[in-house]
Amino acid sequence: MELTIWCARAIKTVLAEVGAEFECSSGCKLNVVSDPGLQSAYIKRLQAGETFDVFVFPPGLIDTWIKEGKIVAETRTPIVRAGIGVAVRTGAPKPDVSTVDAFKRALLAAKSIAYLNVGASGVQVADMLKRIGIADAIASKLARPEADMVSQMVATDEIELGLVIATQILTTPGVDLAGMLPAELQSYVTFVGGVSTGSAVPDASRALIRFLTGPVCLPVIKAQGMEPGNMTEK
Repeated sequence: MELTIWCARAIKTVLAEVGAEFECSSGCKLNVVSDPGLQSAYIKRLQAGETFDVFVFPPGLIDTWIKEGKIVAETRTPIVRAGIGVAVRTGAPKPDVSTVDAFKRALLAAKSIAYLNVGASGVQVADMLKRIGIADAIASKLARPEADMVSQMVATDEIELGLVIATQILTTPGVDLAGMLPAELQSYVTFVGGVSTGSAVPDASRALIRFLTGPVCLPVIKAQGMEPGNMTEK
């Protein structure tokens, strides 16, 4: 028996640590699909006739698919939420980002900066930079990848500073977390799970969602810079 889970990278890294425990207890092999192309990639997969059992992603697409009858509404469950941090290459100096003024100085001094062009964190970072009045000042040194690869760009020294959810930073080799965004600027990306209405293994799928919100996953979630999904969605 196989269970296919489509998910954001933040969930793939959790299952990489503890997914084997679910497989042993359930007798169900996990087929984890995490596409760096973000939302459009999963829409294309579905349109191409691919199927999934569990989907874990920011709530926008989950809620759309619930309305369209693709996900069972009652299975909608917040799994984790992640705040946004500043990534630097391992061994590079870590700028002070502990206050709003220090964070602004760090961005203005950086030679290059990256954050996602799409996805929840990209929207939130773009709005935040406009709000603190430096969006135009740093525009010439910005990179906005379409795929979920900000941390990798920092690791290869292509980019000096990356603004991305903390779990991406903490689970990417060659990258260090310089710090989280100051509290006044912080926002969170929530990842919500749901079971496909067409799942061939609905009981196992529901069990996986319970597993992701249970005690086995909690230490891994925290170690990867996230918080449990019972926090308020933002």
